[in-house]
Amino acid sequence: MNAQVTNAVVLRDLSRSFKGKTVLDRISLDIPAGQFVALLGESGSGKTTLLRALAGLDDDAETKGHYSTPESVSVLFQDSRLLPWKTVIDNVTLGLRRADGQAAARDMLRDVGIGDKTDVWPSTLSGGQKQRASLARSLLREPDLLLADEPFGALDALTRLKMQALLMRLVERQRPTIILVTHDVDEALLLSDRVLVLKDGSIIEDHSISLPHPRHEHQAELFSLRSKLLKSLGV
Repeated sequence: MNAQVTNAVVLRDLSRSFKGKTVLDRISLDIPAGQFVALLGESGSGKTTLLRALAGLDDDAETKGHYSTPESVSVLFQDSRLLPWKTVIDNVTLGLRRADGQAAARDMLRDVGIGDKTDVWPSTLSGGQKQRASLARSLLREPDLLLADEPFGALDALTRLKMQALLMRLVERQRPTIILVTHDVDEALLLSDRVLVLKDGSIIEDHSISLPHPRHEHQAELFSLRSKLLKSLGV
């Protein structure tokens, strides 16, 4: 007998519209706990709107249907959103309700490779360092669900690869459920367990990837799926 699968995220006929324009159109979806899901699609397909709905953002949207998420949710944006008047460690621990918050934050900052930047101002950090701090802030809370909206999209290619490897190393330890919005097909294939393609507010494709990590783009299964995804995206 198969063990019962626990779903971390459940959507049933979820629709979302802004000023009468439908952006999400009756999406139903189950995401098992611990699964890494990548969302692909052209701009305006509904990827970020879906992510923001699950994060409880955009109160001005008209929402229909049902969705459920774990209580513990962290969001990782493309913009690091560090407060410039607070030091790095104060940004990372902002709102944290843990007695060991400062010590845990210093450990996490060391884990993400900026342990020497704890007491500096965000303005002194590079783009990659800011995203490392943002990642530390998100994972310090040990979320059950991590929502990531193109977190590495603004980084140069080398820094992006380093951040992808860092993310995979850290989440392997915590095993949260992850939903990643990305425009990068290779990023989706190399990181995720499952790739969803959105178009006009609906999920039009759902692909599972069973290959272990680390992966490389020349693996036959990934090469074949990459071609399918690029075709679906009109590339």
